Amino acid sequence: MSAGLRILNGTSWVALGALLAMAAAAPSRAQETEPAEENERLEAVEAKVEALTDEVGRLESIFAVPEEVALESFSGLGPAASKVYKRESGLSIGGYGEVRLRSFQNQDDDNENDVFDALRAVLYVGYKYNEKWVFNSELEFEHGGTGGGGSVSTEFLTIDYLHADELNFRAGLLLIPMGFVNEIHEPTFFFGAERPEVEKRIMPSTWRENGAGIFGTVAERIHYRLYAVNGFDATGFDRDGLRGGRQKGGRALSDDFAFVGRVDVDLTDGLLVGGSIYAGQSGQEQRVGPDNELLPDMMTHIYEVHAQYKGYGLSLRGLWSEAFVDEAGAFNRIEEQANLASQMQGWYVEAAYDILPLFRDSQATLEPYFRFEQWDTQHKTPDGITRDGSQDVDLYVAGVQFKPIPQVVFKVDYRHFDQRDGHRANEVQAMVGYVF
Repeated sequence: MSAGLRILNGTSWVALGALLAMAAAAPSRAQETEPAEENERLEAVEAKVEALTDEVGRLESIFAVPEEVALESFSGLGPAASKVYKRESGLSIGGYGEVRLRSFQNQDDDNENDVFDALRAVLYVGYKYNEKWVFNSELEFEHGGTGGGGSVSTEFLTIDYLHADELNFRAGLLLIPMGFVNEIHEPTFFFGAERPEVEKRIMPSTWRENGAGIFGTVAERIHYRLYAVNGFDATGFDRDGLRGGRQKGGRALSDDFAFVGRVDVDLTDGLLVGGSIYAGQSGQEQRVGPDNELLPDMMTHIYEVHAQYKGYGLSLRGLWSEAFVDEAGAFNRIEEQANLASQMQGWYVEAAYDILPLFRDSQATLEPYFRFEQWDTQHKTPDGITRDGSQDVDLYVAGVQFKPIPQVVFKVDYRHFDQRDGHRANEVQAMVGYVF
């Protein structure tokens, strides 16, 4: 019995059972009734049974929740977020979650407390109206909800018009199509108990803005997305980078817009290469500071290039990213404590291998992984700004992940930080994640 049938109104089942019982009893009653009257009565019962059966089928098509095992990405979205596109019509529900234990090592004077965190619980809700129109959304509960200092957020909220493989349209609150994890951030589809730092500090994931655009696949191998979105709010920029400038769809300032485009190419089976670029002003025509000064336009560019290979149990990834902010010097003179850099950069390489097939034939996987990251959000600073060496960091991540089934993952890893200036405690992390 499907999930849709299980949630139908119990009255419908009682009525259907009663009608079927009446139909089954018809032969015995036929002996006590005239043939013409009995035929009329049987025809009426059959008509009611057929009508009720049609209604049950209609409700199932509307409310059924797909129970698929294989999850595949569509238009760059996470595989669980893509389930709605596989349906002919009706409701689709998916989701993912992560619970993580983080322990700090070699603390010296940092005095960091270990943290056990219900990091995320996410629900995807989508509705396919017909073969052309699709609604999709991601609702995220972080850190156990608002009662414990967490939050509830809409990560994306879109209406798609599916015109053809080569050209489709999307509008709403959009995930910015940059890097590996900003769109596909479900825990079973990336290595590490923490998402790559470079993708959080240079791009910065998870990043969503209001906008509209087009997407599609050309010649079955070239995948693209091109969106116009509201720009950053530069008042959130600082020495840590651009992350504080995300507007996240909430009453977003839109005096300045930006454009972001991405192209991926499947070169051969398992090998993908691609890149993306973002460009837009960030000043948003705002006046700030004690003298009510107008912020400069602050044209902001971000680009990244990436490559990925998956095959024969081996997983490889590499990514390079840079960000540039024009008029960072003028901004720092207005926002004196910002210390914003004019150029930031970061990159990482990652490798993993499934060793379980060496010992047994199973759907489970056991994958040791290693990732090296380097980022610097103070790579180049304007005149008069002293470069902050604590933002120039090397990170070594070594760990192992185990999937007993494809939808559940357990991860343990160690993170070692090397900073140009200062000290940061190393970390041991353990995490359990799921997707459906």
